[in-house]
Amino acid sequence: MTVTVKTLKPEEVRLTVAPSDLKVTSFEELLETLETEKPIMAQERAIRALDFGLNFEDLDFHMYVAGTPELGTSYITRALVESQARERPTPSDWCYVYNFKDPDVPKALELPPGKGREFQKDMADLIETLRQKIPEAFESEAYITKKEQIIREFNVTRAKIFEELEQKVKAEGFILNVEPFGMMIIPAKPDGTPMTPEDVKELPEEVKENLKRKSEFLQKELNATARRIQQLEKDLRQKLKELDREVALNVVGSFIQELREKYATTKGVVSFLNEVQEDIIKHLDDFRQKPAPQPPMPFPMPPAQPSFTRYEVNVFVDNSECQGAPVIFEPNPTYTNLFGTIERKAQFGALITDFTMLKAGSLHKANGGFLIVRALDLLKYPFSWENLKRAIKTRKIYLEDLAEQIGLFTTKTLKPEPIPFRAKVVLQGDPFIYHLLYIYDENFREVFKVKAHLDRWVDRTEETTRQFLQAVAAMVKHNQLLPLENDALAKIVEYSCELAGRQDKLSLELPVIQDVLKEAHFWAKREQKEAINAFHIEKAINERKFRANLSEERLQEMIEKDIIKIQVDGELCGSINGLSVYDLGDYSFGRPTRITANISLGKEGVVNIEREADLSGKIHTKGVLILAGFLRERFVHDKPLTLTATLCFEQSYGLVDGDSASSAELFALISALSGVPIYQGIAVTGSVSQKGDIQPVGGINQKIEGFYKVCKAKGLNGKQGVIIPQANVKELMLDKEVVKAIEEGQFHIWAISRVEEGIEILTGKPAGERKPDGTYPEGTIFYLVDQKLRELAKLARDFAKEEKK
Repeated sequence: MTVTVKTLKPEEVRLTVAPSDLKVTSFEELLETLETEKPIMAQERAIRALDFGLNFEDLDFHMYVAGTPELGTSYITRALVESQARERPTPSDWCYVYNFKDPDVPKALELPPGKGREFQKDMADLIETLRQKIPEAFESEAYITKKEQIIREFNVTRAKIFEELEQKVKAEGFILNVEPFGMMIIPAKPDGTPMTPEDVKELPEEVKENLKRKSEFLQKELNATARRIQQLEKDLRQKLKELDREVALNVVGSFIQELREKYATTKGVVSFLNEVQEDIIKHLDDFRQKPAPQPPMPFPMPPAQPSFTRYEVNVFVDNSECQGAPVIFEPNPTYTNLFGTIERKAQFGALITDFTMLKAGSLHKANGGFLIVRALDLLKYPFSWENLKRAIKTRKIYLEDLAEQIGLFTTKTLKPEPIPFRAKVVLQGDPFIYHLLYIYDENFREVFKVKAHLDRWVDRTEETTRQFLQAVAAMVKHNQLLPLENDALAKIVEYSCELAGRQDKLSLELPVIQDVLKEAHFWAKREQKEAINAFHIEKAINERKFRANLSEERLQEMIEKDIIKIQVDGELCGSINGLSVYDLGDYSFGRPTRITANISLGKEGVVNIEREADLSGKIHTKGVLILAGFLRERFVHDKPLTLTATLCFEQSYGLVDGDSASSAELFALISALSGVPIYQGIAVTGSVSQKGDIQPVGGINQKIEGFYKVCKAKGLNGKQGVIIPQANVKELMLDKEVVKAIEEGQFHIWAISRVEEGIEILTGKPAGERKPDGTYPEGTIFYLVDQKLRELAKLARDFAKEEKK
């Protein structure tokens, strides 16, 4: 074949990095120059965005880190956030205490960091001390003396009142009878003994009337005296109560005053202590009781004891051990994990709760710092997502029972005071999720205003290569791996370029690099080596491929056994080998696909059989339509297009999409129209424009390697190869075996930018350049195509005339 397009040289199809190119004397040098902070390679755009979002004090500016897990999104986010958090002040502790005015609404108290536990202990010590000191105070001599004096004064006054009443009663001829259930007057005989009812009946009527008048008078006196006695008893109780209060205040006030002074600058604590003091005074009887001993078996249940729970302190958020601002990563953002929960315990068949069973969520723990959540995990729980946005917008964290929110049950529960929300939220997730939320959730754009977009690769320069090697050194140090020899460093740079898919780029998929280093460490240890060399890196890469390429091997086996028919030698008309990529997620590989074209007289134009069978994606359908546009642009300026051409991916039973086969389809169509066969040992990939430009495609390395494996299995003859777009040359990072075959002249790569170049390579004949009169030089491919289309147009015209006759 006469080919004017040169094949690519071995050095053009793969980047080879020599250890000397790295300008690194040894791995130890990298470790010595490694900064104390873990290096974050490149990602300047994301770092600047996060730096702004983390340092901008406005709590309306929260962040979304857009990037895939392969880019180390979690590592980069946490490393940057933690570095910022260390420079910030430690936020306050939060405690929940009993609300004496409204027990269903526990109070939230904000204390300086580390003071929550201290306040909790102080309150526990206070109650324990008062339970000892209050009984002692009421058993003291001073208290007993004062109490006895008050009671004695009461008894003296009461006795005097009784004496005066008794004298009045006696002067009127009656006897005063005092019983425990009351007082009564009885008429007396001259000898001073009480009259019986019979004695009263025998008295004259005048005497009876006189006794009756006196009795009514004395009864009034008796009632007045009873009221005086009741008032005295009331005054006695009040005096005793005031005495108890005075004694208790002397004890309680002195201890609580110490706490008032200690927490005088803490908002809300002094008010709570005052309420505690008043409640203790009201419930002195609870403190005057001494703890009952535990009864012996078989009666283990102690007698009912007064509850002092209301004086406890629930340390809700404890930042005593936090250095700087907290950074909380929530891996499972359920509603309760984010917003806390109101726990309950079973008691006598019922579920009960109190303020001591309030448990904090991640939002509470991150308050004053940063909360990191994966977007996809968060969106799995709709209540979490909606309530997080509410907390951010209202700047309050409500601790509510989820079951009550959704109406599952309506039993009485607590409604704690909300805590102010002062944290920055950092969502991390795929860029696609960011765009979906931005479009369909109007609240999202109002809250997450800072987007930190991670890049997938960076230009390969001397500086970035140095940064990359420092990142590798950091991985080795962090994971305690064996050191790398210089050839291993060069090999890992090459692998980074493979991941990036370009010779002039370095991949930023650092977690993948780290996994390869760990696997290389394993193989080096198995061989009892003291360092990792290039062989171990290459073995780790190959082993990763081997674990994932079972599907490729089975497909390759079917091609070798001619179950899937692929011809890699000889010439055929209207048939060509196109290239496609199978992406399995963890592994992708290329394979050739036989594309055929048939032509006939008709008016349907170019017919895509895949589309007719509903197996063509929209992009592939577009690529086929472009072919018809190319034919019209080149050949239908002086005649109608009276053609029906069918294009088919042979033995393809799944969806076909993408336009990377459009150039191969065009070459097959031109071959069918011109009648010139195509050499089957050359596969083609690349999209084509209506003007005949060959455009770049994806998966170029996998496609070439896939066709090489088929050619190798069926026998290399030195004429086989692949035609690729010129724009894809910089993306070539072919397997070393393919490079060696190219070097030995057993396999070839042609890079083209125009359709005419591809035609010349495939057929060995020139495509032809259109003359000013619209014709093509005789003997060229385009001349034969033009003649065929002209012949079809004439046949169509003659057939139409015959039909009219």
